[in-house]
Amino acid sequence: YCFLFLVFYLVMIYSDYTGYPFPTAPPVDPFAKIRVDDCGKTKGCFRYGKPGCNAETCDYFLSYRRIGADVEFELSADTDGWVAVGFSSDKKMGGDDVMACVHDDNGRVRIQHFYNVGQWAKEIQRNPARDEEGVFENNRVTCRFKRPVYVPREETIVDLHLSWYYLFAWGPAIQGSITRHDIDSPPVSERVVSIYKYEDIFMPSAAYQTFSSPFCLLLIVALTFYLLMGTP
Repeated sequence: YCFLFLVFYLVMIYSDYTGYPFPTAPPVDPFAKIRVDDCGKTKGCFRYGKPGCNAETCDYFLSYRRIGADVEFELSADTDGWVAVGFSSDKKMGGDDVMACVHDDNGRVRIQHFYNVGQWAKEIQRNPARDEEGVFENNRVTCRFKRPVYVPREETIVDLHLSWYYLFAWGPAIQGSITRHDIDSPPVSERVVSIYKYEDIFMPSAAYQTFSSPFCLLLIVALTFYLLMGTP
């Protein structure tokens, strides 16, 4: 019996050192890249930045789609701090339900819930987000999460089956706490957004708005005509 026990003991030690037959932990799935090919088809998208930009090159990107009783949101912005979307009854900051993805000092991206009190964002402990995931890569904060379509009536959490203006914002963070957004006038959806309607909406950033305005185009045409007419 002692001999059998010794053999068994040696086999267990050998197995422990070689890693066989003990199972190994499954690999952790990396963050799945945001697909823009689905924009306007199986999900709605907002893009802010350079014409033709995608989730990895836009100044700001947001998508939404219904999955059962939830809405899945994907956010990405050119920042090392935070990116957020607000749900508002108007186009102004104040009294808004806000979901933000915040890059902290440990390199993690956390999903937080805020409520805009005037121009100040107050963190709310009750967070409707679930299935959260996020990543900070190439100086961009990108995240994905779900939240319920319907929620009990509460001031700080809106029902997403209703239509709201979407407020888009991003900016720096200090020790995992959000600070003022990057631009003075963050973009806002032109009209209220319905989660039941999928569109792919592009909003040019300030640099491209200047050159795409009707007045600017008319001025360019007039100047070109003047130069051509003045050429001998």
